[in-house]
Amino acid sequence: MPHITVDYSPNMEDRADMAALCDLLRRAAIETGVLPMAGVRVRAIRADHTSIADGDAAHGYVDIALRLRGGRDLATRKAATAHVFAAAEAFLAPAMARHSIALSFEMRDIDPELSPKAGNIRDHLKGEAHD
Repeated sequence: MPHITVDYSPNMEDRADMAALCDLLRRAAIETGVLPMAGVRVRAIRADHTSIADGDAAHGYVDIALRLRGGRDLATRKAATAHVFAAAEAFLAPAMARHSIALSFEMRDIDPELSPKAGNIRDHLKGEAHD
């Protein structure tokens, strides 16, 4: 159940393809080998009202949060964090070379005892990899 939420400033839409970033993050999460494909969900939410640093409207940000069902050890989570963050950083590098942008990432564990789930996406996946 890795859920990835991309929270971003409105000016980022002129600087990077946010739909492409979502797809890149989905693929990067799966590439880690520890985040199950059937559970990966990526969404981007534009924050229409922002105030950053000194208040200059030219500043932008992309904040990526990955919520993950608990149970993976720290080394595994660190490796997955590094892989997904590196993909985002490479994707946004051209925009960051031209604009003032803050990029951040946080992985959070979700307590499985307090997070019931239901769904049938696994039953509808194409191909044979149903992790």
